[in-house]
Formats: sequence, structure tokens, C-alpha cells
Amino acid sequence: MTTEWQWIQRYAEQFEACAVGGDDVAVVLSESRSRPVIVETARLALQSLGAQVIDVVLPTPANPGPVPIRSTGASQAIAGNAAALGALTNATFVADCTVEGLLHAPELGSILESGTRVLMISNEHPENVERWPHDAGLADRVAKGVAMLEAATSMHVASDAGTDLTITTAGAFFAGSHGWCTEAGSIAHWPGGLVLAFPAAGSVNGTLVLAPGDVNLTFKEYLRSTITLTIVDDYITSIEGDGVDAQLFESYLSAFDEKDSYAVSHVGWGMNEAARWDAMATWDKADHNGTELRAFAGNFLYSTGANEVAGRFCRGHFDLPMRGCTINLDGTPVVTNGELAPELRA
Repeated sequence: MTTEWQWIQRYAEQFEACAVGGDDVAVVLSESRSRPVIVETARLALQSLGAQVIDVVLPTPANPGPVPIRSTGASQAIAGNAAALGALTNATFVADCTVEGLLHAPELGSILESGTRVLMISNEHPENVERWPHDAGLADRVAKGVAMLEAATSMHVASDAGTDLTITTAGAFFAGSHGWCTEAGSIAHWPGGLVLAFPAAGSVNGTLVLAPGDVNLTFKEYLRSTITLTIVDDYITSIEGDGVDAQLFESYLSAFDEKDSYAVSHVGWGMNEAARWDAMATWDKADHNGTELRAFAGNFLYSTGANEVAGRFCRGHFDLPMRGCTINLDGTPVVTNGELAPELRA
């Protein structure tokens, strides 16, 4: 597949939002299994803005197993390669076209410390970007959501399906991504529109009920049956459910033989009103990464796996966007039955 002009224009618009221009040295970072049309589109869009463009292409490392790894946000492609890191830390901008992305990659800290700004482009078919117009107001709305989260001492999540979860926010790391980055040493993922907390150790307790229609983004599937998780001091201690969804959930996490795969990675809610919950239904798995479903407005996102704030590093990971939840911060709703509070809407 070759790129199309409207995709180049849309990528260029997003890069312009990242303040990319003729003074930038821009690296297009990819790996051998990257989607070629994404790499091509990114390169041409950067060139159209006058940036000095350099390609850094790395071999995709072998997966040591025992199960496929998907949608982790933690690319292993750089693997400490000094030459690649030299290019990335001497660039002013990186278009991250790796398969899994650099968001949780081991090398990200040193890249950002150099002042490089990074836009992680989700491994989606580029046709999707036609539906994600640049929303300049999203940055302010995400910033407002992050400020509300930072000011709270606890988050409580409930649903008619039976979720009753409490997250203590003291000591957490808070983040928001609106889909573009302008400050030196910053990273964003595209599409964006997400408010997150990475809780400190021992901060999450209660019951999480995943209902039919909720999403397991690692599997790129909508749930067909209920999964009930008991969570004690961050860790899933019980997985219950009569359907195959619960069996797959347990089978996948247990395959890593890592206790921390059962712990919380991050929690938060979606803010992007252009993102759609139902978009995944129309795509083959190979053409879709699901980042849009992390960001659709009003979802509660619960994720398991690595959490640097809590000192946990592991490979097992689930992103689980949920519908119909009510999220309260110190008793004040930011999401009610899956609908954003009015002050957080466009």
C-alpha cells in the first residue's frame, strides 16, 4: 500500500501542532515490522514542512514467548543501540513509528532528557486519521482533567455492572495526552485525549466488573461475557466469569509467570469526542491497534502491568476501556454513566 495525499496532509497538520518546521532535525523511527505506509506518510509529511528528515530503522527483535505481545506501548526495538540513541538524542523531533511505541520503552527517559520531543504514532491503518480532525481545544480540556485529578485525594469508580473500585491518588504520577507535543523533552501519542494516573504501590482496592461491550485492547476484542476481578492492594487476586473471556484473561496473564502482570499499571478516563468505541468492529486485527478506544470520551480505562511509579516492570499488559462507569474525584463526578462532566466537554 502507498500513501494518499489526504493522509500526508493530516499527518502534516499533526506535526505542525507539534511545532515542527524548517529548523527541526526530525527522525522517523521505525523497525522492520513497522507498517510501511505509516513510515512513508510520516516522512513525506515532515518533508512537506521543511524539516531535515533522517530515517532510523531497527530490526524487530524476536519475541521470546510464550505468548504474542501486543499493544504494550513499550517497544523493545532500540535495545540500547548506541548509534540509534545517538540519532534520537541529537534530533529535535521524533516521529515514533515503531510497532508498540516508545511510551514505556526503557530508553525513553534518556531520549526526553536530551530535549527531543516525541510523537508516538499509533500502529493504525492511516485511513483512521481522516476521522480525527485536529481539535485545538482538546489540550485545554485534558489539562483541566489532569488538574482535577491532581487536586483529588481519591478516585472512586462504580457501574451498574457491579464495579466498586477505590484508588488513592497520593503519590501517583499524573499525565494527560492530547495528541501533540510542543515542549522540549515531551512525548504524546496520537490519537490522544486521555487523563491518567499511575498510582503509588498499594493504592487500588475493590471490584472491577468488565461487562459485555467493554474492550480488551491487547486481544483487540469486545467482551461477550462478564469478567469480575477482585483487586487487593493493586493486585488481581481473583478472576471470575463463566465465559471464554475470563479464561483467556487468566490464561494470558499467567503465561508470563510474573506477579506484577496482575497489578495495576494506570487508571484514567477518555476525553476525545472524535474517538469512537465502535470503530474496532470494522477493522481486521492486523490493521488496527486500538489506541482510539483508549481515548473515547467517557470511558474508564483500567490497565494492568508495568508501573514505574510503583517500581513494577513486567511484560504482561492489558488495556481495558470500560463503558457506563461513574468516576468521582473526592465525590465530584468527572464521568457519570459514561458521559463526561459538562465542564470537560467541547
